[in-house]
Amino acid sequence: MAKRVGGFRRKTRNKLRRNIRQRGRIDIKRYLQSFEVNEKVNLSADSSYQDGMYYPRFHGKTGIVTGKQGDCYKVSIKDGDKLKKLIVHPVHLKRVK
Repeated sequence: MAKRVGGFRRKTRNKLRRNIRQRGRIDIKRYLQSFEVNEKVNLSADSSYQDGMYYPRFHGKTGIVTGKQGDCYKVSIKDGDKLKKLIVHPVHLKRVK
């Protein structure tokens, strides 16, 4: 079996890039935001903060918060036919209006 070259962020140069006006420090409000259970959230990775980041395949998906684990939130999303659970830091989440 062949060994895979590259890692978690392979081929994500454009996908995880931040806008030029948003580069620099993380907004503290996004870092400390809180969510309720059954609240809808969008997954949008902040590439300047690597902790609690999900796999880039799920970038741009919408999920539902199912609980909390430490500082992070458990988010369930639908990937094809399957329901998947991700553990995501609040920096990488946006509330759906």
